[in-house]
Amino acid sequence: MTVPFHSDKHRYVGGNAERIDALDKVTGAAQYVHDMAVPRMLFGRMKLSPHAHARIVRIDTSKAEALPGVRAVLVGSELDTRLGLYMIDKFILARDVVRYQGEAVAAVAAESEDIARRACELIEIDYEPLPAIFDPEVALADGALLVHPDLHTYRYMKGVFFPRAHSNVAHHQKIRKGDVDKGFAEAYRVFEHKFTNPPVAHAPLETHVTIAQYLPGSRAQIWTSAQSPFTVRNLFAVAFGLPHNSIRVQIPYVGGGFGGKAGIHLEPLAWCLSRKAGGRPVKITATREEEINTLPSRQGLKTHIKTGVTRDGKITGLKVQFLWDAGAYADYGVNIGRAAATSGAGPYEVPNCWIDSLVVYTNKVFGTAYRGFGHLEVLWGVERNLDLIARDLGIDPYELRMRNVLRAGALTITGEKVTANHGRPDLCLEKVAQEIGFENRPKEPVDPKKLPLRGKVRGKGVALLQKAPAMPVFTACSAIIKFNEDASVNVLISGVDYGQGTYTMLRQVVAQELSVPLDKVQVVFDCDTATQPYDWQTVASRFTVMGGNACIEAAHDCIAQLKHVAGQVLRAPENELICEDERVFVRHTPEQSLSYREIVLGYTYPNGNSIGGPIVGRGRYIAQGLTHLHPETGQGKAALDWTYGAHGVEIEVDLETGDIEIVHIASAFDVGKVLHEGMCRTQVQGGVIQGLGSALLEGFVFNDKGRMLNPSFVDYKLLTAKDLPRKMSAFFVETPQLDGPYGARGIGEHPMVSVPGAIGNALRDALGIDFHDLPLNSERVYLALKRARTAKA
Repeated sequence: MTVPFHSDKHRYVGGNAERIDALDKVTGAAQYVHDMAVPRMLFGRMKLSPHAHARIVRIDTSKAEALPGVRAVLVGSELDTRLGLYMIDKFILARDVVRYQGEAVAAVAAESEDIARRACELIEIDYEPLPAIFDPEVALADGALLVHPDLHTYRYMKGVFFPRAHSNVAHHQKIRKGDVDKGFAEAYRVFEHKFTNPPVAHAPLETHVTIAQYLPGSRAQIWTSAQSPFTVRNLFAVAFGLPHNSIRVQIPYVGGGFGGKAGIHLEPLAWCLSRKAGGRPVKITATREEEINTLPSRQGLKTHIKTGVTRDGKITGLKVQFLWDAGAYADYGVNIGRAAATSGAGPYEVPNCWIDSLVVYTNKVFGTAYRGFGHLEVLWGVERNLDLIARDLGIDPYELRMRNVLRAGALTITGEKVTANHGRPDLCLEKVAQEIGFENRPKEPVDPKKLPLRGKVRGKGVALLQKAPAMPVFTACSAIIKFNEDASVNVLISGVDYGQGTYTMLRQVVAQELSVPLDKVQVVFDCDTATQPYDWQTVASRFTVMGGNACIEAAHDCIAQLKHVAGQVLRAPENELICEDERVFVRHTPEQSLSYREIVLGYTYPNGNSIGGPIVGRGRYIAQGLTHLHPETGQGKAALDWTYGAHGVEIEVDLETGDIEIVHIASAFDVGKVLHEGMCRTQVQGGVIQGLGSALLEGFVFNDKGRMLNPSFVDYKLLTAKDLPRKMSAFFVETPQLDGPYGARGIGEHPMVSVPGAIGNALRDALGIDFHDLPLNSERVYLALKRARTAKA
């Protein structure tokens, strides 16, 4: 269905206002931490481990310390502080043992980057290599070596995460609904399939970078490229045992994050170097290689799905094992295993479900949040699995999905009842299938043996998706609106806009609620824990709902104050006053009015008496009704809201090279309410392209010693302009979210989810070959074609 983007009721919301940050970014006025330098600043660098797992036998820093220009050298034995958001398992620098190739073992602060780099080269480290483990399945085996022998002593968020002592399991999330054995017994057929996703890089334009200064009294001043000033402050305070008000975190413009800058990363190391250097600020800027090989990535995943279905394709039972390759640390990864499990059946009604989602330590670079938060990985398997089942049963893949899709009245796998306002995945699927002509494709299955050696063939595929914000039950945010002398306003909020367009949307919301022109609303871009109100983190596609609601409440607070002052001046009851077009007037006599400008700083009577004072509005919002999930069944209220969507794709495959070209990809999402049409559309475009990267190209490659072989853009391939689809289409369904601002829900992460599933299904349609492993690069496709052509009948 098409949606209206403008109405008289919503003058600004639903429009297509210019991005609030556009001019500063294209002119170079926007300042990033990469651009910053502060007085007396030193430059930090890290010495990295060449081994995936080894004991640190000896570290000699004497040559580095003697190098002119070096002001501080740190090794892990000097720092006994562990870091982590949900699982506190990582030292600032490796102590005693390194757990992945690329882990930071020592660090230097010096007068220049070159001196710091040379000093790192002069640090001598002797290692005793240890056996390593690179496969989560191997890590689960009885008697497997332990990546973290002291796991049972670590602090973590109890009641939410469930590590297994004396094992490699950092978290085990269980989902249990109904009787899965009964579901399989009632099934006409039972299918089992396995799928894999490799770990991938976030690849933001701006790598991780931070400037930190140790101040007298163990205070901290931090400038950082991160996704939340308050999370950095909180984790920093907890790690070092400092009062929160002694730590100031400032975040200017951020050059992309995609989840990789959530949590805490280089900030503690920079501060510790500053402390050792006598309080001089220290800047650490990750190289591209460090961004990929030292800082966290997206986790890998192995999926095993067992599905029972009736003769007509209705799911009777589903049993899934998700094995997440956490890498060496799991501070954020545990929540991916939890959140993705709650979506582990996809947007389908499953009466009997058993899911085990295990986050498993290995000796690889560690994982963290990544756009989609595990859902791209999970739904790669879920959506490919459904196509495999459909083709074996002789049912159209579209029809199989429609027979199982969640509808009002159904129960999710965590026991949440779907209502009419949850969203309409069926309408999303209907739209994309129609757009790519899915019904008109050839229905006869392709025999790869009969394909010509050269030429190109086409195929079509569809896939559904769902995602809810993955966040703690106490997640909250707040907003402040301050009026200026000319009745313009500044909006203070700490949800970081690192490219997604949040502040432009909030500007529309505030202008709408205050009934002022857009150009009179300025959202302050720099986030500062010392001056701006609290927000948890900018992750999970949560800020449209939570930040939008907080700003609406702050605007309503302003309106109430305006009416309170105006009511006294106009001698009218406040409930008879209207605020519109920068004026307050009496409903039945609009000529009795005051301009906002006359009262926003207080009103002065002709005789000099004054009343009121500066108008400052406050708003807040906290996630409503969330519960912890039951530790044994996973039942509970995990989601603030769900965004559903679908992709339909037509591809063209070169039979000689295995290259895949995207002819047309159509995407539809139930966003509740389109708040900004242009940004919704560009979010879809950007997310789809990022999803295509995961589908077609991206993935880490390691040798048998655990060394990463593609830690730079020389070998780690990203899509370029020549790889873009010939045609992209985006559609929006509007099923209002009752607790969302104007009925809206988030769409930031969702466009990249299920893109690989749609591509994989289209590839099967084109070649008659099933693929279970990502990425679907030309080499993998070419070799699969070669095997299929030479396979014996």
